[in-house]
Amino acid sequence: MVKRTVVVFGGGGYVGAVLTPALLAEGYAVKVFDTFWYGKSVFKEVLTNPNLHLIQGDIRNIEQVRGVLKGATDVIHLACISNDPSFDLDPRLGKSINLDSFAPLVKAAKLSGIHRFIYASSSSVYGVKVEEKVTEELSLEPLTDYSKFKAICEEIILNAHTSDFKCTVLRPATICGVSLRQRFDLSVNILTNHAINRRKITVFGGSQFRPNLHIQDMARAYLHILQQDKNIDREIFNVGGENLSLDEIALKVQKQVGNHLEIHHSHSDDLRSYRVDSSKILTKLGFKPIYSVEQAIIDLQSEFVNNKFQDSLENSIYFNIKRMKELSLA
Repeated sequence: MVKRTVVVFGGGGYVGAVLTPALLAEGYAVKVFDTFWYGKSVFKEVLTNPNLHLIQGDIRNIEQVRGVLKGATDVIHLACISNDPSFDLDPRLGKSINLDSFAPLVKAAKLSGIHRFIYASSSSVYGVKVEEKVTEELSLEPLTDYSKFKAICEEIILNAHTSDFKCTVLRPATICGVSLRQRFDLSVNILTNHAINRRKITVFGGSQFRPNLHIQDMARAYLHILQQDKNIDREIFNVGGENLSLDEIALKVQKQVGNHLEIHHSHSDDLRSYRVDSSKILTKLGFKPIYSVEQAIIDLQSEFVNNKFQDSLENSIYFNIKRMKELSLA
């Protein structure tokens, strides 16, 4: 018997490709609504599951959005131009997807009877913070349009809540690890890819702190929120695993791949540095990450050994910017 029906907007992406099988395994019916810029093969292991429905569409098309919401009970909103460099290629495209489409989608979700809406924000909304523990109560100082729009969307969804429309915002750390829609444009994944295939890595800056989270823990967090009845409405939760400097990440990669690995440093204009505190989601909801950055590196290395990635340094399928240019989206 199906528990509930979850619409995952942007479910064909890096996180969605891990989350969707996890939802199906827990007994949910899943509607994945996505442009599928990276193809549908990311669901090859669950394509025959009768509870999976793949709908190709665009969240800017409100009629398509209304159609996919019919009969659903929950929404997990992952859809966005997903990192700052990709966003900057075409700010108008980024704004139309990340911001302009959001309020109409939220309104449609309320009208369709959705009971629970989980919005994927980003820990980048904090900007530069010197505090040892960046909690959800601290001010937001987003540095880019991407993170500014995330902050605005947080306000939109939290203000939309009612007793029948429970709204939760998650601020994930930078995700790492293996997915069938693999990305090699995220810090841990980049360094591991370069370490294995170039035998050297370049660290831009090095002292900047970033929160990191294993992709399996990200999927676990969404599942955990879906299973809660209390303490989720109008709540914001940081979801982070380990706060590490870029230098510390490089050393972890070196330890796993081999001490012969060369580590070089280069100047960086990216000043973002922050260490998120994720104690609230543990205290209120009992959620705690169980995977480590080291495990993500080990997982990636294992996939490389088994030749699971094809031309991982150049293939556009692994890089948001390259793929967007290839599709003439930017």
